[in-house]
Amino acid sequence: MNFGIISFRRYAMDFDVKKLNTKLIKRTGTAWLKVIVFLLDDVVALLLVILLLRFLKIQIPLPIIIVVAILIGTLLFIIHRAIIPDFQRKPVTGQEGMIGSQGSVVKTLSPIGTVVVEGEHWKARSIDGSIGVDENVEIVGMDGLTLKVKRKKR
Repeated sequence: MNFGIISFRRYAMDFDVKKLNTKLIKRTGTAWLKVIVFLLDDVVALLLVILLLRFLKIQIPLPIIIVVAILIGTLLFIIHRAIIPDFQRKPVTGQEGMIGSQGSVVKTLSPIGTVVVEGEHWKARSIDGSIGVDENVEIVGMDGLTLKVKRKKR
């Protein structure tokens, strides 16, 4: 009987791992596709510059064009590769962006007062009882535009 449960758990774990790997592969593939599209855009711009130079009868030797194109392409690839993590980062705004942030009490929370978070004053409610001025707090939730805060653990 235990063997059935163990094999079911292993199957469930394998399924989760496969699902996770599929999501990771899909995300990575999408990020690489964006990099390739950005690089193609840059290649088209470079070809237009070369054609413009030819049209204006400005002669640049082919080996120099190739070396410069390779150097620029390599530089652009490195730059685009560096921004791939930004493609995978989920934008955090609104309530989800506030939770976990830290601030400082400017008007005693007993239980309602004022805190400063990232330079902005907010009405806040303490879930830890009274919290004095200049104490550090962490945002644990929101109720409308009122922050729910607790003392920050040191």
